[in-house]
Amino acid sequence: MGHGHKNKVEAAAKALVAVAAKDVARETKRWLTHLSAERNLSDLTLEAYARDVAALLGFLSEHLGGRPSLGDLSKLDPADVRAFLACRRAGGVESRTLVRMLAAARSFARFLEREGKGKVAALAAVRAPRIAKGLPRPLSVASAKAVSDPAHRAGEEREPWILARDAAVFALLYGSGLRISEALALNQRDIPEPNRGDSITVLGKGRKSRMVPVLPQVLELIADYMKLCPFGLEACEPVFRGAMGGPLSPRVVQLTMERLRGALGLADSATPHALRHSFATHLLSRGGDLRSIQELLGHASLATTQIYTAVDSTHLIKAYKAAHPRARL
Repeated sequence: MGHGHKNKVEAAAKALVAVAAKDVARETKRWLTHLSAERNLSDLTLEAYARDVAALLGFLSEHLGGRPSLGDLSKLDPADVRAFLACRRAGGVESRTLVRMLAAARSFARFLEREGKGKVAALAAVRAPRIAKGLPRPLSVASAKAVSDPAHRAGEEREPWILARDAAVFALLYGSGLRISEALALNQRDIPEPNRGDSITVLGKGRKSRMVPVLPQVLELIADYMKLCPFGLEACEPVFRGAMGGPLSPRVVQLTMERLRGALGLADSATPHALRHSFATHLLSRGGDLRSIQELLGHASLATTQIYTAVDSTHLIKAYKAAHPRARL
């Protein structure tokens, strides 16, 4: 296993050591190694899987009166799993997160069974919580453009290169419809100079690459940031840097958006990911076809992309009610 995979596994496994017996801790590390090396999952996904399984094992440590062993896991009853889900829900965890946590635990259970380490039948016997299907909440065109305008942050005591960086990231999320992880993983060599290209190749979910267009004005903003950035930007390293010179954290981008929400008077639904929703919704409202938008977003299924048709219809109905003389009566 290469150093990159090993470091990812070591970092993700830390949360598991303190909440499991030695045999379980050993197998969780082997499981994470499998996910990293064989499935080539991203750092964020690997950490999320480890964190979710650690939450289950931590609950079982209290529930069973000691760190669970492989034998304890094989003896779990569906009622034990339901107690875990109920405990997390009581703590304010939403259904979507519970579904993800259960999926991570089932992934670990399948690994144990394949490796001949026992079967955790209780996990498969419990039905995952139902998720209420909500529509994406895009920003208006004006608001989506405003978040990438450094002028709206002129009063902040921030270095000019950081303001330029944030503007470039937000412009890239909206202009190309990227996930935040895709944007922050871009290296300098992935991004053409202004007037020397009009597309970038990104690595999406499942390590699948796709080509997406990038607007000239977005390339200009990225170039402005790169000129101001005080750190050496190597061709094979992430182009977006944090304040100390390391790769920019998604959390920093999220916090920046929170500050912008206050400055621009935007709703709490205005998140970095909402810029991706805005990209898709605005394309569709201007005649973009679903197949093309599916390819641009990197959706494996057209059904995932079709949710934006409902968003567009909702906007049309609102516009009709606001504009039609009889609808306003």
